[in-house]
Amino acid sequence: MDIIKIIGVGLTALTIIIILKQYKPEFTVYVSIIAGVIILAMLMDKLAAVVNLLTNLTNKSGTGSSFLKIILKITGIAILTEFAVSICKDSGETAIANKIDLGGKIIIITISIPIVTSLLELIINILP
Repeated sequence: MDIIKIIGVGLTALTIIIILKQYKPEFTVYVSIIAGVIILAMLMDKLAAVVNLLTNLTNKSGTGSSFLKIILKITGIAILTEFAVSICKDSGETAIANKIDLGGKIIIITISIPIVTSLLELIINILP
């Protein structure tokens, strides 16, 4: 099961971080980043399967791929933002983490404007 592998990587990284804090605390951030990248790499095939499923559903519905591209961009931004925020918080930089979080939210809002606009136009067309 994949979750056992992910937990194994996480617990191994945690053990290394606990040991490193005693001798070289400046290297703990690197271990955290490497563990995060390894976990994300382990999840790439699962993410690819979800993208393929969404692509097939979009093709069957005939709505076009523009909305799917926007949704995938939003999801990617959310994942990357959360990853960066977690690293900053692990490093004790909560202020920077909050700014990255805010930036990610603002970018997500700006990217989602075409979807919101399309939904509002659809509602206006349905109403008499």
